[in-house]
Amino acid sequence: MGMLQAIRGTRDILPSESPLWATVEGIAQQVLSQWAYREIRTPIFEQTELFARGIGEATDAVGKEMYSFEDRGGRSIALRPEITAGLVRAFIQNKLHAQGGVQRLWHMGPAFRYERPQAGRQRQFHQLDVEILGSRDPRADVEVIAIATQILNQLGLTALSLDLNSVGSGEDRQTYRDALVSYFTPFKDELDPDSQDRLTRNPLRILDSKDKRTQEIVVDAPSLLDYLSDDSQKHFDGVQQLLTNLDIPFNINPRLVRGLDYYTHTAFEIQSSDLGAQATVCGGGRYDGLVSQLGGPDTPAIGFGMGLERLIILLEQMGTFSTDVELDIYLISRGEKAEFQAVKLANDLRKKGYSVEVDLSGSAFGKQFKRADRSGAVLGLILGDAEAEAEKVQLKWLASGEQSGLAQTELIAQTEKIQAQIAELRKAAATS
Repeated sequence: MGMLQAIRGTRDILPSESPLWATVEGIAQQVLSQWAYREIRTPIFEQTELFARGIGEATDAVGKEMYSFEDRGGRSIALRPEITAGLVRAFIQNKLHAQGGVQRLWHMGPAFRYERPQAGRQRQFHQLDVEILGSRDPRADVEVIAIATQILNQLGLTALSLDLNSVGSGEDRQTYRDALVSYFTPFKDELDPDSQDRLTRNPLRILDSKDKRTQEIVVDAPSLLDYLSDDSQKHFDGVQQLLTNLDIPFNINPRLVRGLDYYTHTAFEIQSSDLGAQATVCGGGRYDGLVSQLGGPDTPAIGFGMGLERLIILLEQMGTFSTDVELDIYLISRGEKAEFQAVKLANDLRKKGYSVEVDLSGSAFGKQFKRADRSGAVLGLILGDAEAEAEKVQLKWLASGEQSGLAQTELIAQTEKIQAQIAELRKAAATS
């Protein structure tokens, strides 16, 4: 029997990568806390009907890419292909709307789509999802865009562009949909097979086609912006004015419709020119009808999803953030009494705030010293039989090799001084 491997489209996040993930997650949480957003956590699987009703059966996410199955109770279950629908279900079921006012929520976790794996796009992928429920005001639209922009800026990403569009109200979209069908029907035989299928099911998605001939036909298609009602246009104008006021540059892209049926009014994407074809790092929009569509009260809402895998790729390319674990002390011990004491000493040091790794190999001092040098620790502590007997310890500053003896109690007592030395040496190493 061969070696078992991860399923295609999934990947392991290894210890060498996880500090970068923690950095992204930490910065996102810090920004969201500044904006008064609260975390919500929802299950990774839901009733299939939730996604069919919420996202739309004609979308690729539901029609082609969703992992759905029958569980042992005969229920149709699906792994979530995106996070918003489950979040809205939780909002309704737990009556968060009864608290009144605006709900600012965020969620971070995996989602699942059966599509061809490529760089930054896996079948299990991770998203940061940010939502405002309970406001129709253009200020809410701009708030979530500003949050996404701040997170990306604090991560040090600069080669970014914001595409903006309005898909109008449900009525605007229906009128535009009819106009698209009228326009594309004479070209039906020239469209790619997916677009031919979308002509009757979801004609707005034809605008997203990557097929060369279909793209040529799309060039002269009617623009959604010509079909906006006065109210929709007023909302869109308000969003643009507020973005301009916040010095957030944007491009109007009338072809931007996003892939999910629930969008209304504002739709947006933030792209990076450093990512090649898969340029989008963040996408979202307003979905004023989704809460009522799923059985809740009439509740306007807007939000975005940010793909973490793509952010990680960009940050790895930049090399801005260190993926090394900041280890203060590597504790070397040999001999029964010394090894016994080392466990207690390490625990006492951790209580004082140090990060400590204990060598558990029991191998010769020489091999333990080599591992200490590779560990990234600043200070090595050495306990042998003689030190254990006298309840002392040898301190070895690993970069310089400078070594001195100290009573174990004195080591604990001098915590503040030693921590300052560690910080100073780490800073010097970073700038050299």
